[in-house]
Amino acid sequence: MPLERYSKQLLFSGIGEVGQRQLMASRAVLFGCGALGSVLADTLVRAGVGRLRIVDRDFVELSNLQRQVLFDESDVETRLPKAIAAAEKLRRINSTVIVEPVVADVDHTNVLALIEGTDLILDGSDNFELRFLINDASLELCVPWIYAGVIGSHGQVMPIFPGTSACLRCLIERIPDAGSTETCDTAGILGPAVQVVAALEAVAALKILSGHPEKVSRTLAYIDVWEGTLRQLNVADLRERADCPACKQDERAWLSGKLGSRTSVLCGRNAVQVSPTERAQVALDELAARLRGSGEVQANDYLLRFSPRDSPFELTVFRDGRAIIKGTEDLALARSVYSRFIGS
Repeated sequence: MPLERYSKQLLFSGIGEVGQRQLMASRAVLFGCGALGSVLADTLVRAGVGRLRIVDRDFVELSNLQRQVLFDESDVETRLPKAIAAAEKLRRINSTVIVEPVVADVDHTNVLALIEGTDLILDGSDNFELRFLINDASLELCVPWIYAGVIGSHGQVMPIFPGTSACLRCLIERIPDAGSTETCDTAGILGPAVQVVAALEAVAALKILSGHPEKVSRTLAYIDVWEGTLRQLNVADLRERADCPACKQDERAWLSGKLGSRTSVLCGRNAVQVSPTERAQVALDELAARLRGSGEVQANDYLLRFSPRDSPFELTVFRDGRAIIKGTEDLALARSVYSRFIGS
């Protein structure tokens, strides 16, 4: 019986058989499959979400294993993209769920296509540029999303329902200035904080996807696991009090491409992601052949890793032309390295 694996969840009155069947017919998209994203994906697939699209631009590294629960040392050794490695694990956990991995950088050119046809957007990202873009796309398509973030021992969660609740820009007018907030480089990330914040996000997701959005609290939850504190800030009337350019004035600055960068520092990695101006499909085998005379090359079906001879940098190149330049946080230098070895 398909419902047998969810027998304990069916006994919970908040879901029951009706809610479980609705959950099994639901579709969600998860942006980011790192710390928060891997816990979220694991929880929702075990709970029986019908279809989960996982979008992530990165690959598995050893330092991820402290908090990113879907990965292990074999994923580090095979250098798999996180979306692919996660999908392989999740299909073994629950073969009845359709898991769709997408290895891609998300920007204004593809975000709507990635969200369209889904019932809920989940935030597993690690940067505000993507969150502001998701916020614009959510408002444009009228698809709810759940904002969440973790740093150090604390984090926050806020559900967003377009047209009826405060959006992210009601709460945060603009991206914080560089150096004005903590990052994973300065504060680190505690695994239990990830687990707790992901649990709060997952509970809100289960309420929405099982047909009970009215049960979702319109609050910003802030929790610090080290201090043992939980605060819930009522944001129910924030939309009415704020003259928000996004949800009150219909501005889509991020979705239009007016704001947003194609080059970004990756938190905690001493690395920069560089993306070409125009998306392209790179023939990794041809690139590997071209680069072998200049250093060490390792490649699989999804990415190519290149260590130039007599150079402190390491380049990981994806099929869409993106590259992660490890060994610097200088954007201009990273672009120069990209141009030198990959092209303009």
